[in-house]
Amino acid sequence: MIKLSHHGATSGVTGSCHELTLGLGSDPTSESSSAGILIDCGLFQGAEKGDSADASNLSVDFPIAHIRALVVTHVHIDHVGRIPYLLAAGFEGPIICSEPSAIMLPEILEDALKIGFTRDKALIERVLGLIRSRLVPVPYGQWHEVFAEPSCSLFVRFQRAGHILGSAYVECDAVSGDERERVVFSGDLGAPHAPLLQEPASPERADRLVIESTYGDKDHESRETRRYRLKAILERALADGGTVLIPAFSIGRTQELLYEMEGLIHEFRNESVADGLAWDDLEIVVDSPLAAEFTGIYRKLKPFWNAEANDLVQQGRHPLSFEQLTVIDSHADHLNAVEYLASSNRPCVVLAGSGMCAGGRVVNYLKAMLGEARNDVLFVGYQAAGTPGRDILTYGPRGGWVDLDGERFDIRASVHQVGGYSAHAGQSDLIRFIEGIPKKPAEIRIVHGDESAKLEFKQRLIEMNHSRVLIPDK
Repeated sequence: MIKLSHHGATSGVTGSCHELTLGLGSDPTSESSSAGILIDCGLFQGAEKGDSADASNLSVDFPIAHIRALVVTHVHIDHVGRIPYLLAAGFEGPIICSEPSAIMLPEILEDALKIGFTRDKALIERVLGLIRSRLVPVPYGQWHEVFAEPSCSLFVRFQRAGHILGSAYVECDAVSGDERERVVFSGDLGAPHAPLLQEPASPERADRLVIESTYGDKDHESRETRRYRLKAILERALADGGTVLIPAFSIGRTQELLYEMEGLIHEFRNESVADGLAWDDLEIVVDSPLAAEFTGIYRKLKPFWNAEANDLVQQGRHPLSFEQLTVIDSHADHLNAVEYLASSNRPCVVLAGSGMCAGGRVVNYLKAMLGEARNDVLFVGYQAAGTPGRDILTYGPRGGWVDLDGERFDIRASVHQVGGYSAHAGQSDLIRFIEGIPKKPAEIRIVHGDESAKLEFKQRLIEMNHSRVLIPDK
């Protein structure tokens, strides 16, 4: 018996956690006669916190005694945030991931522990030490044995997913008795031609495919189109001396945006971005210690950059560390920056966490700036239902309001969205990934998407003669 089950990302886009279980003995339905792995163990966010594995409790509400390993596709919090809870539930196996993910995972979990687990530094260090001791970094394209027994075996292999640095889709070669299957978990797939990242190639085989559908109902702008739209939005937004506030995800989007902004500054340096201000003099502020930390890690992981990015480095350019970039670290400097930009007419671009406006330093900027028409909010990533980011995106263009920390704030700032920086594949990219598999999968399971996106994506796959397409609920 080779069984798939799901412990998250079935009713939305967060909480990713999937299970692959193999039968060991004569009674494969018995937990004691099975062995399995988890693919990701992420937090629920926004309205999806209503699921049983809520971020506000420490329980993992499914059996784990038979789980031999945790396999991590990438280090976004909705894919790894429940790892401390998994350890608390008694999980003792290895944490298998790509080499870049092994470097970044303890750092992202340290921040998650401080926010949602404990402020006890000694306890945090013990947990992080335990996580580091369990990490098993595996190079891309190399099979890794999870377990091999007379009646069953499981090997996994990581391939580049093009979502963030270190992201991977996971190929699982599973044998249980007379059954043998290649099961593929997409994780989060990126769009082609993303800055810094090598794009994903389709797997050579997938008998069963579990695939994300964040944008299963739409396509993104091309990179060139979104780049010049970003330029146009910044020029229009900065014309009245306001601040462009970009709610930033610490890993992935921030680094891509810095890369693109460095490119715009380099290309248009002597042209005006605002009245009396050349592109070469535009200040870009990163006000997020975690984003700054991961930008530093990205710089150290240049061997995993794509050819385009490494060519820029060879030319003497620094796409993630350029002259116009200012990084704000201390909380006092953060408060001073909010006060100064809210009261001055100095054009500035600020990237601040968190990406869905559900916490972090971006909230202080929003409180101070949403009520001024000269300011602008630019969204570059997916906004989950129930988050302030989704509310600002939905109600801001109507002159509505948003609740921040229990207080109502009117939205007079202009609101923009450039979807191509979502770091998620669009519908055509997902279909291209599936169609690139030489033999059609016998089964496709659609996860990690809003209901409307999943349904539309399923219909497209059925129209393309995929015979078994499921939207699992568990």
